[in-house]
Amino acid sequence: MKYIVYGIPNCDITKKALKWLDAHKVDYHFHNYKTDDITESKLTEWCSQKGWELFLNKRGTTFKGLHPAIQQNATTEKAAIEIMAARTSTIKRPVIELNNKVVAVGFDERKYEIVF
Repeated sequence: MKYIVYGIPNCDITKKALKWLDAHKVDYHFHNYKTDDITESKLTEWCSQKGWELFLNKRGTTFKGLHPAIQQNATTEKAAIEIMAARTSTIKRPVIELNNKVVAVGFDERKYEIVF
């Protein structure tokens, strides 16, 4: 089983997650949003599994830096996916999947101990 970890390598939360996965010898492939991008279809797949609200990081500096009209429009899955696809830094990180199923979003050591 090989997990796919989606994130940005300079993100502190992603770094913590990768360090934990490495320490626990979890086999994974890292997918860098900045160099490998992310498709709207992948975002749609994730949102259908867990709900778009989980993936759109409204507390991050990238989202807060968006024009207020764009922020206010982020009330539907379609709008959220458009924002995340155009500005990958607005996606909560990391997103970890196995066999196209999201198994973790963000980093929580207790949850990681259960999942992995």
